[in-house]
Amino acid sequence: MDKRGFGSVLEMNEYMIEKWNNKVTKTDTVVILGDLSLGSVEETNELIHRLKGKLCLIVGNHDKFVGKPDFDADRFEWIDNYREITDSQKKVICSHYPIPFYEGQYRKRHNGDAKNYMLYGHVHETRDEVLMQQIVKLIQETPYYPIGSEHESTIPCNMINCFCKRSNYTPLTLSEWIKLNDNLKC
Repeated sequence: MDKRGFGSVLEMNEYMIEKWNNKVTKTDTVVILGDLSLGSVEETNELIHRLKGKLCLIVGNHDKFVGKPDFDADRFEWIDNYREITDSQKKVICSHYPIPFYEGQYRKRHNGDAKNYMLYGHVHETRDEVLMQQIVKLIQETPYYPIGSEHESTIPCNMINCFCKRSNYTPLTLSEWIKLNDNLKC
């Protein structure tokens, strides 16, 4: 699906583990937005025990190891298909799949900053992501009148594709993803 520039899957995996462990500390909590591993249960267990931090998993379509008897689910703080969390006083919708009409997409602070973000994976840098960005742009350009307001506004629709290649395979904080996403729009 992706032309990632590595000589082999093993080389890519080792690079990703190194990038992860150079950034993440043992006390950091990392939410993985799916497709953690295409490997067997044994390979996946080996992988998760090499990663620093407290792991949380949003299940992706390739995470076939979840639910298998030998899978070490205890390595995770939680495993879910969808999760709403709070980070830096922002509501974060976590899903493997992009959801263009997510909970709270209209909400803004008084200064106009977004209150909510939708983080997703799945689409990589494919035509699906191109289509997703067209949908986001259409939503953001659609005027509406907020409840109780006489002034027209626009919908923030803050969706961020957290595809690992975008961050050079380095886990990012929410504020780092927001900054990277803003830079990609320029």
